[in-house]
Amino acid sequence: MSKHQQARGDADAPSEKEREERSPAAADAPALEARIKELEGANAALQEELSSLKDQYLRKLADYENFRKRMFREKDDAVQFANSSLIVDLIGVIDDFDRAAASADAHGHDYAALHDGVRMIHTRLIGLLEGKYGLKRFDSAGQVFDPNLHEAIASEPGDFEEPTVAEEFLAGYRLHDRVVRCAKVKVAMPGSPGAPAGDPDGKASGGER
Repeated sequence: MSKHQQARGDADAPSEKEREERSPAAADAPALEARIKELEGANAALQEELSSLKDQYLRKLADYENFRKRMFREKDDAVQFANSSLIVDLIGVIDDFDRAAASADAHGHDYAALHDGVRMIHTRLIGLLEGKYGLKRFDSAGQVFDPNLHEAIASEPGDFEEPTVAEEFLAGYRLHDRVVRCAKVKVAMPGSPGAPAGDPDGKASGGER
């Protein structure tokens, strides 16, 4: 091949730039750039959405914390002031005692006047606790001994077929249907003469079980 033909062939050969432009990668470059921009836009949108969701989460968390603190405060207030209505009513009873004592003093320490005042206050207090708060006293004397209702602090032999309350030392009370204080009683035990006091089963208090 002559030098002229070789030079002509070299001139007809594509340059490196032309080879790059004609290559498949060069042909796909615009599509790749478009895809990159699309992905960058999607990433920016996701970042924005993530930032928004994070902000919403932090707001919800703050709202929950405030709600929880408020609930604790309300619970503490409810426990602390649960008996406020009863206390206000009892303050009225204290006022009655003050007036009864003042009346007795004004009449030269009149015992009869003081006694009548105290009895009146007692009646009012019982009516208040029963009518407004559901506290009721139950009678025990003559009733069959019930450990759910009675606390035996003494016993004696008796002519009964089963343990029976012979004497009530301290009254028992129910709040609605729940026993809030058992009655303290003496129990008459059937067929147990000389049974030690304090145990309706006839066992000595403090002994071996």
